[in-house]
Parts: sequence; structure tokens; C-alpha cells
Amino acid sequence: MAQKVAVIGLGSMGFGIAASLLRAGHETFGFDVSAARVADFIAQGGAVGDLSEVAGDLDAVVVVVLNAAQTEDVLFGAEGVVPRLKPGAVVLACATVAPDVARRLAAHASEHGVQYIDGPISGGAVKAAAGQLSVMASGSTAAFAAARPVLDAIAQTVFELGDEAGAGSAMKAVNQMLAGVHIATMAEALTFGMTQGISPDKFVEVISKCAGTSWMLENRAPHIVAGDYTPHSAVNIWLKDLGIVLDIAKGDNFSAPITAAALQQFIAAAGQGLGGEDDAAVAKVYARNAGLKLPGAQS
Repeated sequence: MAQKVAVIGLGSMGFGIAASLLRAGHETFGFDVSAARVADFIAQGGAVGDLSEVAGDLDAVVVVVLNAAQTEDVLFGAEGVVPRLKPGAVVLACATVAPDVARRLAAHASEHGVQYIDGPISGGAVKAAAGQLSVMASGSTAAFAAARPVLDAIAQTVFELGDEAGAGSAMKAVNQMLAGVHIATMAEALTFGMTQGISPDKFVEVISKCAGTSWMLENRAPHIVAGDYTPHSAVNIWLKDLGIVLDIAKGDNFSAPITAAALQQFIAAAGQGLGGEDDAAVAKVYARNAGLKLPGAQS
């Protein structure tokens, strides 16, 4: 059944989500702080209207912003959408946040009669555009029922992780711990290989077929080989996400030294002015320290 949906946040992931909803036949509004992104989405068939005017008719709102503060502002700030939604509408919140934040936002939405899915996403911009994301979701049975048309349109796999918000965000924290460590370790291994006479392209050719590979290695190492650091997922994302992971760990008195070491490499990359580049640019930290030249003019 076609629904009326708003996607708030038209970055690389949000734009793909909005496009997937359009393709599935939903009347989809896209909103972003960038007027150019909104115009691009409308040009692709997105619905036209101000959020304040259409909110009361929406069946679902997908929030794909950067962090907890932006999520809360979009939902409950001065122009917050939740108080404007009709009872029974559902919010799918996709940003990486701490589990306690997800629980608090869900409780607040419930006070307005609005369903809430704690639904962090994984898969990157390419899978977002193809409607093939993985969603680590938790929420009530009613919330899942309300969100099902949206989830069917944007996701290849929906992991239903429990009937309360927080479980989805907890799983996303585990995923981000691994993903961030894998990217940093890939960069370390690739540049270490260079010191041993192994070229980056040969590294990818061989290691991607060996036990040391990972999805992140196979996805990000080719960016280094190409010398292309167009930000599909920027270095700065990891300052945020690994920071959240370590905050959660600290709150539970859990030591995560490998995660902390990976975070330091992303911090170093940001300190070198690479924060807006693709996260594979963390390899430049290793290359600079070792006096190596990476492929491409941008290295």
C-alpha cells in the first residue's frame, strides 16, 4: 500500500533511502538543510511541500541525520515534526546514537501517540540507493507494523532485535566498533605492505581472497588504489561513531583498547585536514608517518 513518507536528511544515505521509497511507489517528501539537495530530489520525482504543512498527513518519517542532537531537534525541537504527526504515524530513526538516547526519544514519541523504530542502518550509499540496506531495528509490534512498507522499500534485511528501542542502537554500536577498527587496520596493513614492496593494487588482489580480508577492506582499499577520496563515508563520521562506542563502553566499565587505538588514527586524520575525505584517507596518516607515497595525485 502506497504511503505518504518524509525523509529528513538527504545526505548520501538519506537521498538513496528517499529514492528507494519513490521507486517503491510511496509519495515521498525530502527535506534537508541544503536547498540544492531538496531540489535534486524533487527533480527526480520527490513530492513538493513544506514539512509543517504536510506533517499531519504523513504515515512515516525517516530521520537520516548525523547524530543524536540533530535527531532530537528534528523530532522535538522548535520545529519538531513529532507533535505535528497524526496518532499512529511512525518514526524510523536511523542515526547512530547511544541506546539510552533511543529509549528516551521513543518514550517521548509515545507521549504524542507516535510509533518509534530504533533503526540504525548499514550498507553504505550504494546499497541505500538500491533499497538493499541492513536495518538493525527494535520497537513494538505496532511500530514494526506501521513501518513495514518503509522497511520493505529500503532494506534487503531487517533484523528485528526486540520490542523496545535501544536494542537496535546497541547492535549498531557493535557493528561500528568492528567497521571502524577494520578500516583503520586495513589502512595499517596496506601501508605496512608498501614498506615490504607490496603495491596497494597487489595487496587488494591477494588479501581480498585470503583469510585476512573483510567487507571494509574490500570496499575501502580500492579507494586508496584509485587515489579517490570522494567521501562516501567521511573520516569525521568515525570520530562521532567510535566516540559513541567508547562512551557506551565507559558507562559499562568495559575496556575497548583496540577501538580506542583506531579512533586515535581517525583523530589524527582529521587533524591533518582529512576529516571531510573518504574514511579510507586514514591511510594517509600511516603513509605520512612512514614517508610513503600513496597512489593518485590526491595522496
